[in-house]
Amino acid sequence: MTRPDLITRRQVGPPTSVDTAVRTFTAVIATEAAVEGVRLSLDGLHIPDTVPVQLDHETDVESTVGRVVRTWREGSELLAKIRLSEDPSLDWLLARLADGTVRGVSIGFRVSAWGPREGDVRVATSAELVEVSLTNFPADKAATVRSDIVDNQDVAVPTAEDIADQSEHQDRADRRLQVRDLRAVCSSLGLPGDFVDDLADDFSVGDIDRATADSRILQEVKRRSAVNIRIAHNDETLDNPDVRIRAMGEALYTRATPHHTPSAQASQFIGSTILDLARDCIRHRSITTTALSPMSTIERALHSTSDFPLLIGDSVDRTLRAAYAAAPSGLKLVGRRTTARDFRDKHRLQISEAPRLEKVGEGGEFTSGTLAEAAETYKVATYGRIIGVTRQLLVNDDLGAFTDLARRMGQAAMATEAALLVDLVEGAAGFGPMMSDGTALFDAAHGNLAIAESQDAPSVATLSAARQAMRAQVGLSGELIAVTPRYLIVPPALETDAEKVLATITPTNPQDHNPFSGTLALVVEPRLTDPHRWYIAAAPGEVDGLEYAYLEGQEGPQTDTRAGFDVDGVQVKVRLDFGAGFVDWRSWFMNEGTSS
Repeated sequence: MTRPDLITRRQVGPPTSVDTAVRTFTAVIATEAAVEGVRLSLDGLHIPDTVPVQLDHETDVESTVGRVVRTWREGSELLAKIRLSEDPSLDWLLARLADGTVRGVSIGFRVSAWGPREGDVRVATSAELVEVSLTNFPADKAATVRSDIVDNQDVAVPTAEDIADQSEHQDRADRRLQVRDLRAVCSSLGLPGDFVDDLADDFSVGDIDRATADSRILQEVKRRSAVNIRIAHNDETLDNPDVRIRAMGEALYTRATPHHTPSAQASQFIGSTILDLARDCIRHRSITTTALSPMSTIERALHSTSDFPLLIGDSVDRTLRAAYAAAPSGLKLVGRRTTARDFRDKHRLQISEAPRLEKVGEGGEFTSGTLAEAAETYKVATYGRIIGVTRQLLVNDDLGAFTDLARRMGQAAMATEAALLVDLVEGAAGFGPMMSDGTALFDAAHGNLAIAESQDAPSVATLSAARQAMRAQVGLSGELIAVTPRYLIVPPALETDAEKVLATITPTNPQDHNPFSGTLALVVEPRLTDPHRWYIAAAPGEVDGLEYAYLEGQEGPQTDTRAGFDVDGVQVKVRLDFGAGFVDWRSWFMNEGTSS
């Protein structure tokens, strides 16, 4: 399907690294270039044992077309050898890869830690690779199928059935792109999620065409009468009060954070004191500041305009979020992040693996199988405090105390999350929360608690016993499931022991080889209360386990600001909507250690 808004230049693609005999190819899947305001540090990228290859970042089974076989670095590029599925219906894709028609590559990754900004670019210093996608529109132009290994094998000429299947698949791909475009249009207009979901569902199944979808969007916009049409230039210039407030707040933040590179708008206020900014806010409201003392100026700015409290709040919010991002919880690394639409119980339904196939004799009947189900719940709650920035602090232009207060609140928000996660893991009796089956998270009945003979500090022997127990885990229907240990979680008292057992050793004798070197990542959580108890967990993308959620659209600490009533100055309310729970026990294992 041709997109009328695109200017295209077509050319014949060069030979690629596709080996059609074994259905593999080599691609540059990521670089350290900044893409859409984010730069991924490849040094901090964790790559799981199993990484799926998909079409256009779609997560349904039909769009999963292969897997990553191997990855390696070449300078600032991350390369991968990819194997396509043996499914004959993907022969069309193999042919397009071989002749260079399909070359774009993109990745999906989950960030666990952010580093200092590089100008307007956020730097992801710790992340996990979730998937690799083949796409016509890669965000990173250097991410592409390699063309340096030429495959001279003939590609089979597609049959009429192949062409029909290819056409059907292309139609589905085009419809997915249009669904994504429809969602983007609705989001830009601020239309509600239920309307967007219904519209996308109707378009996906073919009940309506694009013209009808556009008409429904226009009717909804007219009905709501809530679209605020802004002049384009006003989104960037200081005559827009919102832009002006953000620029002033950023300038104040830059004074306290010298490494921050201010935006062009904020640069106009660099060097201004809090008193200077207060005067500017008053003058911008056409109020004279002649003969006003510093204290009177601050008071007038606080009570005659909302701009001044808001710019103070903007600076507090920037400082708070920087401190929040700089102090991550170790347990968040081993948990899966989600969102919750409201404060009601969040239900996580588990569905068992499919039943085994049974032999059907000649003329025999096929028997029906069932899928077992289980459910765990948790919910998001609200945590918060109000902090006061006094007018004395504002008059004195005391940025040290000002930013220190905001920084401590950011650290407190992260500490709140970390403490909630630790309380969840340990539970009232040290064995975690009660699960839906009426048994504690860590219990012999769940097969994830070390037996008495194996209770000791981390060692090759105790880690081997833990790994063996995790490998023996079965699903709801009793079938073995794949649980691969990925993280070793310890309190500070066991950090040295854990580092020793995970250290890389070059043995003189084969029997001295360390089997856990490079297979487990160490996570030290200082808030764990028992100095002897330690845990092993699988990667959150492999098997469900620890899960945490923020209220939708409210990720991390949020701030609201007003001129103080209880405090003579500015009051900043810090709010955190956060919740966590275990949705499965099979991906975690606990060893109680020993107190001897």
